[in-house]
Amino acid sequence: MADKVTVAVARKPEAIGREVILQGWVRTRRDSKGGFSFIELNDGSCLGNIQIIADQSLPNYETEIRHLGTGCSIRVEGVVKASPGTKQPTEVEARQIQVLGWADPETYPLQKKHHSFEFLRTIAHLRSRTNTFGAMARVRNCVSMAIHEFFQSEGFLYVHTPIITPSDCEGAGALFQVTTLNLAAVPKRDGVVDYSQDFFQRPTYLTVSGQLEAEALACGLGKVYTFGPTFRAENSNTTRHLAEFWMVEPEAAFFELEDNMDLAERFLKHIFRRVLERCEEDMRFFQERIDPQCIENLSHVIEQPFERISYTEAIEILSRADKEFEFPPAWGKDLQSEHERYLTEEYCRKPVIVFDYPKTIKPFYMRVNDDGRTVRAMDVLVPKVGEIIGGSQREERLDVLLERMAEQGLKTENYWWYLELRRFGTVPHSGFGLGLERTLQFVTGMGNIRDVIPFPRTPGNAEF
Repeated sequence: MADKVTVAVARKPEAIGREVILQGWVRTRRDSKGGFSFIELNDGSCLGNIQIIADQSLPNYETEIRHLGTGCSIRVEGVVKASPGTKQPTEVEARQIQVLGWADPETYPLQKKHHSFEFLRTIAHLRSRTNTFGAMARVRNCVSMAIHEFFQSEGFLYVHTPIITPSDCEGAGALFQVTTLNLAAVPKRDGVVDYSQDFFQRPTYLTVSGQLEAEALACGLGKVYTFGPTFRAENSNTTRHLAEFWMVEPEAAFFELEDNMDLAERFLKHIFRRVLERCEEDMRFFQERIDPQCIENLSHVIEQPFERISYTEAIEILSRADKEFEFPPAWGKDLQSEHERYLTEEYCRKPVIVFDYPKTIKPFYMRVNDDGRTVRAMDVLVPKVGEIIGGSQREERLDVLLERMAEQGLKTENYWWYLELRRFGTVPHSGFGLGLERTLQFVTGMGNIRDVIPFPRTPGNAEF
């Protein structure tokens, strides 16, 4: 009896001799003068296609098989055989081919072999059928599974923090508001919006981070991580920004900054090691077509111990550099991407963790150092990208946290529960955030962040 298998399974030499059922989409069809057709079939399970040999003796050969084109979906029943060609180890001799869905060659938009990424963004519902975006989906899946695998092996609990929140974690102000009010007739009282008529009876927003809630859970469960979508309403059209993106945010009680840095280094090395182990074919594709150094970049991160330098040391290094920066480095200013890349690509030639930043450029929740000028922040920098992880030891002292919130003009009543964590059994704790999409840019070498997420959300774009 034939078994339903994927193309990835049927392409393996050990499948030779098996009776199989394959279902997928036709990439190409060419007819031979000998009375049979060669069909290249792909089902998304791997980068490579499998060749189907369809003989003219099949009952629907003239009526259907010879009319198959790119994009048609078919069901094939046949036997896996060793391929005489060098491009693939196996092929399938079809005993039956059923057409499941036709694709009109006059209107199906993926007829050509090569389309620009810009064009493919306009047909995001179909681009997963291309080699590049099929490979991207499989690598994204691998990275996501490696994230869960790592934290589970480290004793972290996977938790779910709210997507709807009344607060802005970092005070950035770039928030999507959530409301059920009629925007054509907003109710008001004394000239201001009457939120008592709104669903939550207060202003609420899509979250920019699950960190604060993860801190609360860590301060009862020990070690937790959240992995989900976050949202920022920044009107930015750069190759590095999305309005909706996925963040991984671990939080650990009784972790100080050094523990946090150790965790981040182990984390990145684990992810990249799994990608090289499990996505060999897809990564070779990205190396050949997108970035010749992408595999080497991952190996470099895995093999090298991360360099650790303070922010103050980093500014001194940048100030002495025989290089003209667009933004001159100065103590008290945030590091720009060009500074981060110089440190990791040219000066240290390895991944770098910069720590102890000035408190004036960092959020209120980061622990203030004894010098009163810096906080226990950390950024992990890698070549070609710069910052890939940002985190800190959190401020566990109530009096210092209140001072920091006052400095940044935050209303304490909006964070009452967060402050109570410091009143009831406070502990040192730390965490960080990793943006999934920027990580995928580094892994694959893709230049635009819109091409590493299935359906990108950017200013003016929510089509799919």
